[in-house]
Amino acid sequence: MNYNYAYLVRFQYLGFRFHGWQKQPNLKTVHWALDKTLKFVCKGIRCKTIGVGRTDAKVSSTNYAYQLFIDEKLDENIFIETFNVNSPSDIRVTAIERIEDESFNIIQHPKQKEYRYYFSFGEKNHPYCAPFLVGYLDHLNIDLMIEGAKLFEGFHNFKHYCTKPSEETKVERTIDSCEIIENTELTASFFPEKSYILIIKGQGFLRNQIRLIMGALAELGKGNYDLDFIKQSLDGNSNIEFLKSIAPASGLHLHEVNFKKN
Repeated sequence: MNYNYAYLVRFQYLGFRFHGWQKQPNLKTVHWALDKTLKFVCKGIRCKTIGVGRTDAKVSSTNYAYQLFIDEKLDENIFIETFNVNSPSDIRVTAIERIEDESFNIIQHPKQKEYRYYFSFGEKNHPYCAPFLVGYLDHLNIDLMIEGAKLFEGFHNFKHYCTKPSEETKVERTIDSCEIIENTELTASFFPEKSYILIIKGQGFLRNQIRLIMGALAELGKGNYDLDFIKQSLDGNSNIEFLKSIAPASGLHLHEVNFKKN
């Protein structure tokens, strides 16, 4: 089914009250809320939306992207203003641009995604922190975790860092960069005095891959794993069991999506 126009829309959402991006029966998802708003903003105009990828329940995004197919040309400034007036308070459009290349496909086009996982440790956080970062009550060896994060960089077999992979799942992938730094960007008066960010960049990620990586690094910080175990977990021929420590979803944010030029 062809549409007359296509746009790339950038928007932000706080995922804490949503059951992920993808539409699901009888559940409030980000895609459901987006299309519900568009149905009002673009009333009577045929349109369709496709997201750049799935996010889990409670996962947020500061720079998500979706492809909007529509039969009428949009005034981009008016669209942003009208959408934001009518959308829920935890969803906001930041930019829109017309797609001139008819072959552009938001799913298949080469891209780099940057995810950020915000966390702290050593004390119980203020309850208001819950939608943004995860607080580990245990003391974590952050220096060892910083060292361990670097082990995930490069081409590895990530079969241990994927929930229920099938025989067809491509578990050999490349992570462009993986590091832990102190958080100075996302702050609030009720945040703990010190918090950290796991920053991971790559073209694509497996189901729960980043949360499993964060879970493994947390176990490393607690002293339950060592660096040799992390190395073994990235060896497709190792006999270790699938990792069971998965970090909570609320600390995970899709921070940026960059589309590569063909």
